[in-house]
Amino acid sequence: MMRTLRGAVLGLIATVGLGIAGGVTEVRPAAAQIVLKPAYGEASLSGPARARGAVVWSHGRSVDSEDSEAPTPLYMKTLRDAGWDVYRLDRMRVSDTLPNSARALAGYSDMLKTRGYRRVALTGQSFGAFISLIAAGQTNAVDSVIATAPAAFGNFTEAYDSYRENAAQLWPILREVRRARVMMFFFHGDDFDPGGRAEPARSILAQRGLSSLIIDQPSLLPGHGAANTGLFVRRFGACIARFAEAPPAANDPPCDESWGRSPSAELLQAALPANASGSAKGDVDTTAALRPFMGMWYGSYINGREVALSVEKAEGDVVHADYLLGAGMEADQPFERVRRKGRIENGELVFDEKGRNMLRYRLRPDGRISATWLDRDGRGRLDTVLRRVN
Repeated sequence: MMRTLRGAVLGLIATVGLGIAGGVTEVRPAAAQIVLKPAYGEASLSGPARARGAVVWSHGRSVDSEDSEAPTPLYMKTLRDAGWDVYRLDRMRVSDTLPNSARALAGYSDMLKTRGYRRVALTGQSFGAFISLIAAGQTNAVDSVIATAPAAFGNFTEAYDSYRENAAQLWPILREVRRARVMMFFFHGDDFDPGGRAEPARSILAQRGLSSLIIDQPSLLPGHGAANTGLFVRRFGACIARFAEAPPAANDPPCDESWGRSPSAELLQAALPANASGSAKGDVDTTAALRPFMGMWYGSYINGREVALSVEKAEGDVVHADYLLGAGMEADQPFERVRRKGRIENGELVFDEKGRNMLRYRLRPDGRISATWLDRDGRGRLDTVLRRVN
């Protein structure tokens, strides 16, 4: 069955510029450069009879690079693990226009439904979100759309004269969606987002009688690419899988998972109890400066890993603490606990032992601390905010 489906995919590509039998939308004129393929290889496909459905991810579009080379976002693995056959629509820039790509995606959606998939879901980032929504207005084969940071008309910095069209052109597209339920994410600090899109989107879809979930500016997920992060998966992966499966129900768990708001059992069990009073030996100034940092602090990184710092004591100029890092999204990212030695420097708590990654912590006016992780080779940086755990 997987071979049959692959043959159908290649057959659709081969019929460039021709009418296709069976109700599949005509694909013109450069559809040979708009290709549907398994996101994780053919071996990952269960086939229409066994899979919960087929989901197609559509990447964004860049002016100076081929986004078809962009990795499939982490949250798509949630759908794969839930039993979906996961595809991606790879599009070369030369033929990647809203009409071309949406028409091709609608045709592929028809084909997947014709091949026997019970459900067809479309997911897309930025330009890919726009073509997913447009395709849902061209065929009845699409059951759901998950659109992250929808944009197709540039950003505030480089396309100020047109970027407002990312809102103005979204409304007529939503009015054309035929029957698919729609889930959309708008992110704080997204340079492509003119702002104020959530409420009009909800209103339009409600008027159409379509189920929807509009997630507007979720906390700690800033920027146009927020949906590509591990934190996005931890927070919204389960909700996306539920939405692709069926319309939202009153007894569903909250869409925004509580992950990252309180320490996991693994992290709490591994944390050493903090010494609230500290232990100074010969350096009163260090102890006084350290006192606001004492205790256990908790948060999460954008890559989807929990983080905690348990500040225990000072001995002279040396501050002792445990640094705890939760398991990551991949199998080669286990839980870690490392004993660190640092110092107070210009009001910051700094750990920069030789051969280790640097950690820097700064008190905030709201009682939390800003935390920065710096790769010892200078190739990476992670920033987050930690709060005290009682």
